[in-house]
Amino acid sequence: LGIDNIIFISILTGRLPPDQQRRGRYLGLTLAMLMRIGLLFSLTWIMSLTADLFAVFGNAISMRDLILLGGGAFLMAKATREVHNSLEGAAHGHGGVATMGFAAVMVQIAVVDIVFSLDSVITAVGLVDQIEIMVAAIVIAVAVMMVASGAISEFVERHPTVKMLALSFLILIGLTLVGEGLDFHTPKGYIYFAMAFAFGVEMLNLRARKARGG
Repeated sequence: LGIDNIIFISILTGRLPPDQQRRGRYLGLTLAMLMRIGLLFSLTWIMSLTADLFAVFGNAISMRDLILLGGGAFLMAKATREVHNSLEGAAHGHGGVATMGFAAVMVQIAVVDIVFSLDSVITAVGLVDQIEIMVAAIVIAVAVMMVASGAISEFVERHPTVKMLALSFLILIGLTLVGEGLDFHTPKGYIYFAMAFAFGVEMLNLRARKARGG
């Protein structure tokens, strides 16, 4: 499970009433875990998704490409909307944004979980002989994320600039998924390095603001 997944879940569950946020995070992570494990045991079907359906301007399009295109577009639209809501709330002097229904949040988490899960499982298809190890790794990753998710969510919500940076990350990841769907492959190492660098700069900014405030 990637940090992009936990960021999305943290931001979405932040729209829930406070007494539902922890349950929302845990259920969102559980959904992500179950989808990845389910896809690992459906590798024959998964690989059929890579078969070409049609071509656009000479570029072959498969069901996987369509899922990545749709999921990437959804992620960009959702993150952009969250940026708008955050800015509108600040402009009108509200401390937060409007809450969402629990079911609506879970549906949106499930949609993005499908895209993230499909992308990661197809990438790892070469490890099919070690599927038990992969399942164990997924379960351990979810357990770690469940422990850390509360602190991550609280940190993101407490620092508006960090939340805006996290939403920018999600827009970037959505754009990358759209590119993957169009066969424009960007090494994920470049994406995560850019995210880590930007996050490091923001941590320095937070420390500098704290020092000036003190």
